[in-house]
Amino acid sequence: MTEKELLYIEDALSHEQYFQTKCNETMKQIQDQELKNSVQEMAQSHNQTFQSFYSLLN
Repeated sequence: MTEKELLYIEDALSHEQYFQTKCNETMKQIQDQELKNSVQEMAQSHNQTFQSFYSLLN
């Protein structure tokens, strides 16, 4: 991989971690269970995306 590609992956990993953290923080504040489940699904989606990008580094 080129240096530019590695920087892109690093950036993407940071963004996915940030989004996952924000989803988890938001989940703690939501009382509506249906909405909470939706945010939890978003957090899981960001985690899966993070794992996909991370696997490119191995």
